[in-house]
Amino acid sequence: MLTLDDVARLAVQLPEVTEADRRGNRTWFVDGKAFAWERPFTKADLKRFGNVPPPTGEILAVKVADLHEKEAVLAAGRRGVFTMAHFDGFPAVLVQLEEVETSTLGEAIVDGWLACAPPKLARQYLTRTQAPG
Repeated sequence: MLTLDDVARLAVQLPEVTEADRRGNRTWFVDGKAFAWERPFTKADLKRFGNVPPPTGEILAVKVADLHEKEAVLAAGRRGVFTMAHFDGFPAVLVQLEEVETSTLGEAIVDGWLACAPPKLARQYLTRTQAPG
């Protein structure tokens, strides 16, 4: 079972990431833009779930590049990755940390970072991580 401390460990490995508290929730930024943040359910969220039990445990919201990427991520059907009505039309997915695989979480965090990082920094990161050797 993963936790927000695991998120922090993965996020701070990326260039120029900072962690701060935003509205009482842990949030990770690059270039002043939030790419991942703790997202507890509000009372309104819980009402929207209706009779369906909401996902339990710590929930992380992670940015994606756009709504097409969001659709693709959700279509992959990875355990622990979902959305809800509040996020309709917003380029981010939700991650249930107690259900998600470590590799899926890592990919989501990198994708969120890439969606928010300055283009030059993102290119440098991709060049470095895709180099043979």
